Amino acid sequence: MSSPESSSWHFLTSHAQVLLCLERNARMRLRDVADIVGITERATQRIVSDLVDTGYVSKTREGRRNRYEVNANMRMRHSSQPGSGVAAGGGDHQ
Repeated sequence: MSSPESSSWHFLTSHAQVLLCLERNARMRLRDVADIVGITERATQRIVSDLVDTGYVSKTREGRRNRYEVNANMRMRHSSQPGSGVAAGGGDHQ
């Protein structure tokens, strides 16, 4: 039997992983998000753009960096999670 670490699939999509990173640290650089999630910085930029365009995340410029805020009132998009919110809670919202 293979170990969980060697499995080729994950429970959460890259979109969910990026959302969780931004929820934990609102000022995280996308380069750092990409490293944590294990995807390219460009893929991270596309995902953040998707999340901003659909209202799951808002982006505010603060000096030379961006601040991201997860909209905790948004609901999961899949029909198997009706009424479930996207915010994981417990973030520091720096």
